[in-house]
Amino acid sequence: MTTVVLDTNALMMPVECDVRVFEELDRLVSEADPVVPAAVVAELETLATGAGEEATAASVGRDLAERCRTVETAESYADDAVVELASPEAGLDGYVVTNDRPLRERLLARGVRVIGLRGANTLAVTEP
Repeated sequence: MTTVVLDTNALMMPVECDVRVFEELDRLVSEADPVVPAAVVAELETLATGAGEEATAASVGRDLAERCRTVETAESYADDAVVELASPEAGLDGYVVTNDRPLRERLLARGVRVIGLRGANTLAVTEP
């Protein structure tokens, strides 16, 4: 199994970007083990209480997170929790799915492979 860490906006992509995240993961990664930090689930729950498209996307993302293994981290901020899980020191030999440019740059600088939006509704891998 290949660990794939998903961040908040990755789980919101189906509504915001019309991306079928899990179908794309199946296409890109054989035997993906989807993981979300507990801080990401908490952020989705907070965003889902609002109104508008963001709240709808967060609600869908929260439902999609149930298809993933939730992992506790020492970090309470979602992006930091993703970095903690994805760091080579944590033993990750997988990917992080994000469309967040600053987070993407942090991960690539640490040698982590990133899956992000490429084109209208397709995901692609970026190697560090």
